[in-house]
Amino acid sequence: MNSINDVLSQKAQDIFFDDIKTSITPPIVVTDIVLDEVKNENVNINLDKNNIDASQVLTVLHAIKNQVDSLIHLVENKNVVSSGTKLTTFETQVTTGEKIIEGVFDGEKMIGSDGEEYAIPQNYASKSKLVEGDMMKLTITKHGSFVFKQIGPIERKRLTGEMITGENGQWNVLADGRTYKILTASATFYKAKSGDQVMIFVPKSGESDWAAVDNIIHL
Repeated sequence: MNSINDVLSQKAQDIFFDDIKTSITPPIVVTDIVLDEVKNENVNINLDKNNIDASQVLTVLHAIKNQVDSLIHLVENKNVVSSGTKLTTFETQVTTGEKIIEGVFDGEKMIGSDGEEYAIPQNYASKSKLVEGDMMKLTITKHGSFVFKQIGPIERKRLTGEMITGENGQWNVLADGRTYKILTASATFYKAKSGDQVMIFVPKSGESDWAAVDNIIHL
């Protein structure tokens, strides 16, 4: 009787293990990345057919799912331009621990796709002449540094106006019957004063509260 039970038990283990092997066989590239990631997290994977740990299998499956979701996100948001760069971009994010967030410049800061607000250094925004509506990319390095990059400039037009000061020392430009706010860093860099003639950039279509300073003529 014990012999029969042993045979049945062994058969059940073989069938169960074969099913698991079939269900968790991912593409080779993703598996390599996932296994490296899991190893880095000190997870001991044991797929011995006689000692299967369901929690370990789930760990691998969830890791694979997360990586596939990331790849889908990259493709849908057109962060890569060719099949030759897709995996490189993906592997860089996984292996370096960097986090990449895209968003829109609102005149002062970046509104991320995750709904969070990220402060952009005024000196960078001023020198880059960022315009409200520009698409931005933020890379948060594994050391915690924030690196901003303009990736999609909005169509813009050039206006000429007059520099004025508003409440609380806010610098503004009056152009085409509208008042636009400008960054303090821009006013400081050009040593602006009230009455100066200012060339600014604003979105070509639609309305905006902020403008980017292109140049100032002191009068």
